[in-house]
Amino acid sequence: MGWRPPWRSGTLSVVSSHGTNLTHDFATRAGTAFVVGGSGAIGRVICTEMARRGSNVALTYRVNEEAAADVAAAVSEAGSGAWTVALDLQDHEACGAGIDAIAEAAGGIHTLIYAAGPHIPQRHLSQIEPSEVRDHLDVDAAGFFAVASASLPHLRESKGSIVAVTTAASRRFAPRDGLSSIPKAAVEAVVRGIAAEEGRFGVRANSVGPGMLTDGMAQRLMASGDLDERALDAARANIPLRRFGRAEDIAEVVCFLASNRAGFVTGQNLDIDGGYTV
Repeated sequence: MGWRPPWRSGTLSVVSSHGTNLTHDFATRAGTAFVVGGSGAIGRVICTEMARRGSNVALTYRVNEEAAADVAAAVSEAGSGAWTVALDLQDHEACGAGIDAIAEAAGGIHTLIYAAGPHIPQRHLSQIEPSEVRDHLDVDAAGFFAVASASLPHLRESKGSIVAVTTAASRRFAPRDGLSSIPKAAVEAVVRGIAAEEGRFGVRANSVGPGMLTDGMAQRLMASGDLDERALDAARANIPLRRFGRAEDIAEVVCFLASNRAGFVTGQNLDIDGGYTV
């Protein structure tokens, strides 16, 4: 599967569906935010929070069209335009085609948000085959590079930014989490490179590193039994705040970094981890 033409609903508005006067960081920004992995547990919260702050939102999904449609409906309810795009990150030509199509339909792209990532089995490095590392690098790191490089012409035009959701395990390695932290470290290297090379065109690039959350990957690992109560208790003990975070914690920082309020911030990573990396 490459990509399918986008579905759209809704129009841009600076007033939320509840009539609340929210912070509209993006209400005057032409075009849309392009959220890769917007149908996921973290991505969907990012999409709706961007919409609440006045941004149109285009979001990608790989197979779960119904989940993507639900997110698009929530974006529309917040008063913003919404598009959904079926996208396989391993099809690099399709990544470029999807981004170009959305940029044409939406009148540009002001932000690329990367919130995608495959399910990661928890295993020690000694039990992982090199081919598995290669496959995860292809899906995650190379997939990010494909959408980032394709977005750069549009971000140069809008003087926009990239925000990648990575992992706090890039700073403090979590045992058995190598298949996540290795590709995400590569994503962070690309982010720093883009910040260094594209700043002259007005393009910013940053990343956020989630720690243990009650949403997303951690939720799937709990459901699959990869993390039992003993492991969860040990994880909490390693967090100074002694609790797990939420997708909303990540979305708040992503929206800030994407906004003009962070206009002098680029090439940075901010871990949202309750102090895990202290």
